[in-house]
Amino acid sequence: MSIRNLHHALDPTSLAIIGASDRDGSLGRVVIENVIRAGFEGEIWPINPKHDQVAGHRCYRRVADVPGVPDLAVIVTPPQTVPALIHDLGIRGTRAAVIITAGISADQDLRQAMLDAAKPFLLRIIGPNTVGLIVPSAKLNASFAHLQAQPGGIALLSQSGAIATSLIDWAADNDVGFSKVVSLGDMADADAGDFLDLLAGDPETHAIVMYLEAISNPRKFLSAARAAARVKPIVAIKAGRHAEAAKAAATHTGALSGADRVVDAALRRAGILRIEGLGELFDATETIARFPPLEHSRVAIVTNGGGAGVLAVDRLIDFGCALADLSPETVGTLDRNLPANWSRANPVDIIGDAPPHRYKTAVETIVRDVGVDILIVMNCPTGLASPVDAAHAIASLAQSGTISGKPVLTCWLGGRTAREGRTLLQQAGLANYDTPSDVALAASYLAKWSKAQQALVRVPEGRDDEVHCNRDLGRSVLQRVAAEGRRMLNEPEAKAVLAAYGIPVPQTIIATSPKEAEAIAGLLLAGAPKLVVKLISKSITHKSDVGGVVLDILSPVAAREAAEAIVARLKAHDPIAVVDGFAVQPMIERKHAWELLLGVTRDPIFGPVVLFGSGGVSVEVVADTAVALPPLDAVLAGDLIDETRVGKLLAGFRNEPAADRAAICKALTALSQLIVDFPCVLSMDINPLVASAEGVIALDGRIEINPRAVTRPGPNRDLAIRPYPSEWQKQVTLAERRYHLRPIRPADAALYPDFLAKTSPADIRFRFLSSRKRFQDQMLVRLTQIDYEREMAFVALDSETGELVGISRLYADPDHEVAEYGLLIRTDLQGHGLGWAYLREYASADGLKRIEGLILGDNAKMLKLCREFGFSISTHPGDATLRIATLALQSQASVS
Repeated sequence: MSIRNLHHALDPTSLAIIGASDRDGSLGRVVIENVIRAGFEGEIWPINPKHDQVAGHRCYRRVADVPGVPDLAVIVTPPQTVPALIHDLGIRGTRAAVIITAGISADQDLRQAMLDAAKPFLLRIIGPNTVGLIVPSAKLNASFAHLQAQPGGIALLSQSGAIATSLIDWAADNDVGFSKVVSLGDMADADAGDFLDLLAGDPETHAIVMYLEAISNPRKFLSAARAAARVKPIVAIKAGRHAEAAKAAATHTGALSGADRVVDAALRRAGILRIEGLGELFDATETIARFPPLEHSRVAIVTNGGGAGVLAVDRLIDFGCALADLSPETVGTLDRNLPANWSRANPVDIIGDAPPHRYKTAVETIVRDVGVDILIVMNCPTGLASPVDAAHAIASLAQSGTISGKPVLTCWLGGRTAREGRTLLQQAGLANYDTPSDVALAASYLAKWSKAQQALVRVPEGRDDEVHCNRDLGRSVLQRVAAEGRRMLNEPEAKAVLAAYGIPVPQTIIATSPKEAEAIAGLLLAGAPKLVVKLISKSITHKSDVGGVVLDILSPVAAREAAEAIVARLKAHDPIAVVDGFAVQPMIERKHAWELLLGVTRDPIFGPVVLFGSGGVSVEVVADTAVALPPLDAVLAGDLIDETRVGKLLAGFRNEPAADRAAICKALTALSQLIVDFPCVLSMDINPLVASAEGVIALDGRIEINPRAVTRPGPNRDLAIRPYPSEWQKQVTLAERRYHLRPIRPADAALYPDFLAKTSPADIRFRFLSSRKRFQDQMLVRLTQIDYEREMAFVALDSETGELVGISRLYADPDHEVAEYGLLIRTDLQGHGLGWAYLREYASADGLKRIEGLILGDNAKMLKLCREFGFSISTHPGDATLRIATLALQSQASVS
């Protein structure tokens, strides 16, 4: 992704407003009045050939006439004028523009002309069709919003201008402030991914809220979101949850929005909390911004009103939250300190006459329980005890730090009586909610966000210890099918591919005729009590629909008769259908087993998606499935299982033993790895996968491929989340020391402090083009959480100690032709070429045409090294202190 030059938009020192006007009711007048009213302290240059002066400022006829270089331009002129204006701004030196003008994206030629005009100058475009841009800290309101946003720590990204202005209005009435408000508009250039990447390192932004209708460039978006979500909370509304709304969103944005549950899976994998309504947006943000992610989210409730506790439990269960089981020690302590008629369970009902000390005792006791992760404290007004005194008690615990270790959410019910108590709680820094439903919803935010944060840091590698696969065997089957020009594998072929990836399948023998089926049955019945005979036909996808499966076969004759009956039913169904043979296999019967569905489908936005749920012939009726984005590891596979109703049944209940969860997870990770390895696979079903305490076995399989893509090498470039490129690892020996080179991982952020401590300040200045005394956690996250697509970084580790000794990095442009490189080697290990050769090898294999680097003119060591490796060196045209090192590459076969 690229955030180059976008900083000019967020902190400009000069501003050109093209189309500024004094005409009443004109867009140009509203924009310049907003700029002036906000108190922008930089130069303001109106541009409009029809005016000599606008809003008390001299007005210029052309871009070329302004007396300086505008950091930011705002354009409110007719659509046809925009490409030429962008060109003029680029020549003038402007590097960012907000295009408020609508109607450009409806004309693809005009839209492309605008982008083409910007490209030579790396001029970044926000919009078109946008309300504009507001940066309160810079006193910038380059928009036609009706209100000025107040300063604060929340950044708002909105694809809808109307939603942006509505949220600004709501925030003004609720004392909520913003660090940035960006109306994204049609996202012709800068999109949500770009701004997420920019805001991840913005010290003014403590949380990010988004309203999205479509997600362009899903790989870029997810990569940026994953980086940002590691350092600050992100809350999103994604419109289009239902088919009708998705259609309306597509009409509004001109882009596909994707299947809603796939979007949900994608946002969750990116560490984003997704909510449904605008009213929840800032409450959710405030809630999760208060607390770190939780490993578990078990909720306990303390209340002086049993009914309020029951209502909260109902809503917690509705929202998918788990109630905590109080430990015997906790129950014992409460027994000794609470009235005899307390509830003796969670919710902990401390009775309506509860004085302050009873609240304190209950809360202190429950907070110490290791089985409690979130505590809800509730108060109902009664004539027996004061809600204000109860609030004082809880507030004092917060102020003393007694309850600082766990999230404590409070709910003081009522109106007039509760108001003073709520104020006390808020002043003590405690989150307070008006109703049991509100506080339960807040707990669910924490639970969902914590779960998403856990998924965020997973980087599946497809290691052999997780997935035992024979890629060559799988490839040979797929190539044979493709050579015949077929898209559908028959059942034996599909099972052969599944078996190659370690998914158990029954022994299957192919019969070419009913008579041969009889002979094969005679062999198999020697070791199996019953058999199954299935139709094999290239023209039939679902065998059950045509009576192509016969169970409970007990004799060879019955096998022949079953095959003959299948032929008769098929001919009656489709007289021209061709029978290619019959699959004869043992009938698998397991007690206490579940029929599951594992599958792969393709989303128009996010590409391949893994599906899991209840299987069997009634799969469509039961409709109990969940989806996840590959690649998966065992943890992510387990999360997918837990999202379904059948997942709870698989854990066992009453006299039903638990199914082998590890075997199910292994089948899911194998399916995921198959998709990673073979881009040609379009869809896949394993139905049923029979799961029991004995393990799993795939009784049927269906695979559809694109025959033309079989030779396309993996990993699969269609995946929205690029797999960890484990193939780019190797051991090297330099100067008699061994190093392990591999792509960077998020966990490598922990290795940076020691590495930087052993790197000289001069070398750090040379690498980052400025002196740095320390690196903030947010920056280390951005350096280690990458997408492996536009950006690649390799770490060099000492093979003996595991210490980080060097990092090399490539950052490709949007066209994936040119990449900027960065290189930092520990000071005591420089001069051996560590990292260079591998960086060049990868760049060539990735299809890049050249790599470039910016080097300080006094960095003699790097300039010398670049010349030795064949780089050409030139002086930067805009900065005499910088040199540009350029190396042309001969690209090899592209890798994903």
